[in-house]
Amino acid sequence: MSRVEGYAMTGMSDRAFDVVTGAFSYSGAAIARELLAAGKRVRTLTGHPGRAPAESPIEVRGLTFDDPAQLTESLRGADTLYNTYWVRFARGAVDHEVAVANSRALFDAAHRAGVRRIVHVSITHPSVDSPYSYFRGKALVEQALAEVGVSYAIVRPAVLFGDEGVLLNNIAWLLRHVPVFAIGGTGRYRLRPIHVRDLARLCLDVGASSQMTTTDAVGPDRPTFAELVDAIKNAVGSRSVVVRVPAPAIYPLATVLGFLVRDTILTRDEYQAMADGLADTDGPTTGPTSLNDWLTDHAETLGRRYANDVNRHFR
Repeated sequence: MSRVEGYAMTGMSDRAFDVVTGAFSYSGAAIARELLAAGKRVRTLTGHPGRAPAESPIEVRGLTFDDPAQLTESLRGADTLYNTYWVRFARGAVDHEVAVANSRALFDAAHRAGVRRIVHVSITHPSVDSPYSYFRGKALVEQALAEVGVSYAIVRPAVLFGDEGVLLNNIAWLLRHVPVFAIGGTGRYRLRPIHVRDLARLCLDVGASSQMTTTDAVGPDRPTFAELVDAIKNAVGSRSVVVRVPAPAIYPLATVLGFLVRDTILTRDEYQAMADGLADTDGPTTGPTSLNDWLTDHAETLGRRYANDVNRHFR
């Protein structure tokens, strides 16, 4: 049975459209493409409505957290809300605490609007007791979703790659441009990356269901960070020397590099959470694309241009 047929059988075709937050960003864009390919009408709620391509088939509405009535109307008539909204790091007046409040406002609006189902993109190992505000905030958002009274599914990726991804691309860019690449500590902490299109397909699959589910979104490969860096280095033919430095040195080094490229390359919490194993999971593979195969296929283009995350989300 095709995915489109599956939607019809579950009654999704009875609704006019689906909503994706951030359909012109990264994971949201991948979800929107899958929905359009399945013949669905797509509306996006975005904080940057002016960035919408002129010829886009996606209907654009503002992500108006400060106007609950307008937010509700933007969601009215939607079947499924695919939520990718979050902030990677605090900037200006927006931090993880604000992002939690905004997420709660979005879910409340979806409930008032009669949205059938919410599919929420979270993170592996969220915890309200986490020492890291990112993971603590993600856990609080999951709690808010569970309390809102709408059928939901949660997908928890650890690391995303593919298409316009930032992390692997910028590791490759650094390996192409710097003579020495530093790894913090032992580098033996593991990651479970998933291709962003596999994540999108997983989101559509759980969106078609009515079961309350929480799923780790992870691919088949489980490299240590050191192995990941070596794989990228070999793929792009880098001559950079990979060295290990004490863990406390990583954040200052990343800050200096970030100043040079006008970006936030790595936060202190991001490094420490990865070193603590929070980007790894023992869960079963839920995305088939092999990271190693993808690196081989994209070696010529990976890291040719730096992907500036601050430009993408704030400038």
